[in-house]
Amino acid sequence: MPVVLGYTPDPAEGDAALEADAVTALAPSAEAAARHVQLLVLATPPRATLDLIELLADRIEAGTILSDVASVKAPIMALARARGLSRCFVGAHPLAGTHGSGFAFATPDLLRGCLVYLCYDADRGEDAGRRVAAFWSTVMEATPVPVDPSEHDRQLAWTSHLPQAVAYALARVLADRGYPASAFGSGARDTTRLAASRPELWLEIFLQNREPILQALDAAGAELAVVRDRIADGDEAALIALLTPAADFRRSLER
Repeated sequence: MPVVLGYTPDPAEGDAALEADAVTALAPSAEAAARHVQLLVLATPPRATLDLIELLADRIEAGTILSDVASVKAPIMALARARGLSRCFVGAHPLAGTHGSGFAFATPDLLRGCLVYLCYDADRGEDAGRRVAAFWSTVMEATPVPVDPSEHDRQLAWTSHLPQAVAYALARVLADRGYPASAFGSGARDTTRLAASRPELWLEIFLQNREPILQALDAAGAELAVVRDRIADGDEAALIALLTPAADFRRSLER
């Protein structure tokens, strides 16, 4: 029976994980969790991930693979390389989760079937990459896909970080109107769901992936201005020509 050793600075989270059999034992510190393990996964926000890489870089034992699950990859991969971890570090990002954080939002099948991006040094980290890919495909039943860290961050700026920023902006606009909660139907609730995410986490992501996100926000702002202009013009043909491809795209995501 494999041992799953966990560490969290929050005792309540650790107790909950133990009670649910998500881990078989708890370590007293991050350093202790890194000893005598085959795979060490940093399941923390980007800034904490960077701090932990710094803390543990000189403590990683021969044969141990170090990985993470943060949604920004370029700065994390750069630090791992700078700290001499290219042979044993594999950055990962599973495309799964909810707006919630903490063990209370964990479910046994949360990652099953999801796509997970993997970043590793193609020259020195290929063996580690294969081992982490095998972990995700066999243990987690996910689909690992290698990707360049910078390309990952550019793509996620559009597919994840932009929707998050838009949800925050929309929630702010709606909050300023002062309408009661009962006034908001499923449309408003669905489109602002992401805004319930922990702001401290997204502060880190927005700033660490700043340039790609700014490009995405500029494009979204320009498109919103076009929608406004079409409505102001009252041109039905132009407006339907604008809205129809958007509706077709959204429906295609459900196929």
